[in-house]
Amino acid sequence: MRDCSTNRAGFDRVLMAVAATFLTVSATSALAAQSTTPRASAAELSIDAAVPRPEPANMPPPTIGDFKVDSTASVPDAAKAIDKPAETVTAPPATTATAPSAEPFKEALKISTVAPTDQPVAERLREIVGAKSVRYFDRKNERAAVEKFYAARDFAPQWIQAGQLTDSGKGVIARLKDAAAEGLNPADYPVPDFAAATSPDLIAEAELKLTASMLDYARQAQSGRMHWSQVAADIQYPEHPTDPSEVLANISTAKDASVALEGYNPPHKLYKELKAKLAELRGQGDGPLLQIPEGPALAYKAATKKQSEVAPEDSRVPQLRAKLGVSDHPDSTTYDAKVAAAVRKFQESVDLKATGVLDDRTVKALNSPKRDRHIDTVLVNMERWRWLPRQLGASSIGNAYVILNVPDFTLKVMQNGAQVWTTRVVTGKPGKHATPMLTETMKFITVNPTWNVPPSIIYNEYLPALQQDPTVLQRMGLKLDRNRDGTIHISQPPGEANALGRVRFNFPNKFLVYQHDTPDKHLFARDERAFSHGCMRVQNPDVYAATLLNITMPNERYTPERIRSMYGRSEIDLKFPTPIPVNITYQTAFVDDAGKLQFRKDIYGRDAIMIGLLKNSRNKDLETLVSHAQPSYARPRDTLPAGVNFASDNTSSGPSFFERLFGGPSTPTPPAAVGRRPQQRFTR
Repeated sequence: MRDCSTNRAGFDRVLMAVAATFLTVSATSALAAQSTTPRASAAELSIDAAVPRPEPANMPPPTIGDFKVDSTASVPDAAKAIDKPAETVTAPPATTATAPSAEPFKEALKISTVAPTDQPVAERLREIVGAKSVRYFDRKNERAAVEKFYAARDFAPQWIQAGQLTDSGKGVIARLKDAAAEGLNPADYPVPDFAAATSPDLIAEAELKLTASMLDYARQAQSGRMHWSQVAADIQYPEHPTDPSEVLANISTAKDASVALEGYNPPHKLYKELKAKLAELRGQGDGPLLQIPEGPALAYKAATKKQSEVAPEDSRVPQLRAKLGVSDHPDSTTYDAKVAAAVRKFQESVDLKATGVLDDRTVKALNSPKRDRHIDTVLVNMERWRWLPRQLGASSIGNAYVILNVPDFTLKVMQNGAQVWTTRVVTGKPGKHATPMLTETMKFITVNPTWNVPPSIIYNEYLPALQQDPTVLQRMGLKLDRNRDGTIHISQPPGEANALGRVRFNFPNKFLVYQHDTPDKHLFARDERAFSHGCMRVQNPDVYAATLLNITMPNERYTPERIRSMYGRSEIDLKFPTPIPVNITYQTAFVDDAGKLQFRKDIYGRDAIMIGLLKNSRNKDLETLVSHAQPSYARPRDTLPAGVNFASDNTSSGPSFFERLFGGPSTPTPPAAVGRRPQQRFTR
């Protein structure tokens, strides 16, 4: 009998095929048996369906190639092969590729990204930021932002690394130290002494102090050192606070941290012009104002063919260089061309003849305390620019907007960064009739408006007049009604004598003011024009209306003549497809179109209040203090004197007072929710 020893692998395949066939037949028989067995319930069927079934082996039948003589293999013990078949049977792979062996799960080790030299500082920051950051950051949102920022960095320091200031740290420090150039106070943003920080504790403390100063700078540069509610109750601008997380991300990733931090200051052209004038007024920066001693006149003359250069020497020149910001050769006593040019520029700014000669009048002007007042005035006007929206206009119509400067009594229409049109205006009287400062959107124009007399005028002026003369309203062409709530309503129908004139410009607001025409044209000839009860009277309303309509509806081609053709006895509303922002400002210092610094009278006393707040900022929380009690909107019920008759026996059930004022369906904020300004501020 021939020896028939087989290859181990081939024999294994044969056994595997037989085993798979047996399992398949067994499973099929079991299924057939189960099919004849009645089920007790659907639940049992669901359980059976969930039992896994063996899959048939995906193997080809054995071939002659599986039975090859292995001359090197020993003959296995037949008894052992029969007793332990499981040891010789292995499951074949599903595919021809070799499956990788399963590795036990290992948790990935977290590798720190902090440099070894900064590890001690990072550990200290980890301790402080989580539990003690309230010592450095008063605001909850800033603490949360700082914790998230440093946690994302594995608490690696941002401003100092390996004992050296980083580029971003140097940039932030430079910007904080130069805060005075932006009209801010450098003392409000202390810079820690990193050179004295010689231990991880001190370095971590200095790191967080600089972060806190940086966040303070960004917040105050963007929103102001004080809140507008501290100054007066008739101011309301949209809030635009900084996001501390955004500030941290922006500054830490910027190529130039100093430029990025500077970007939180107002972007407006008029703000930047004031900033330049502030530098001129200060001369040497934010230090004490230097006094220039009296002495002989100094004049510089450039060299000519016939005469050599004349540059006199004087011991006062170094002080003059410092005062006027001439940085070249600071210790030089030579009155050279650069010093003479700086003197000439200063003379222009204070209305002196620009000769470039340092004479007695120029010295007195340089030493005048008036310069201090001018600096303070520029500072508070720069502060007011921080309250205004970053974008004054509507982008869909070429960034068009209206800006009205109350102390200057002017209104301008701007588009694409240029002035489109300007006119004179009459504004509110000082005191309770002051024109408010606000930003709103003009939505439509009303031609031939009805004047709905504000309650303040009714109860403070007309009712007392009725006590003296019950026929006064009739003679003035006014209509008297009583509202359902018992209050009195007085109105004047459209017409040439209407107190609002022929056109009203509507931008619904909580102060209930608007811009309008007036029959009292003679007031526009005066230099100071604070005569109204709070609203703004426009000198050329027909041109103003055509200008605005052509911006919002250029294809309609409105003209002043077309507007005047609508004058009559019926109200006509001309609605804007895109509302135009209206910004009412209070600029007592501004740079005119010729580049000259202009000052205007502080008619409402706003500058004095703000200067006092800024100079006492150390003792007050300028961001949370609300210094003015808010008046009530409630209107009194009153009885009329004998002999006064209503226009109708029925009480009025028409539109609300707000709707009467603005001629549209807009609804104001409920009085209880507003609580900011009395209705007497809304007047003609």
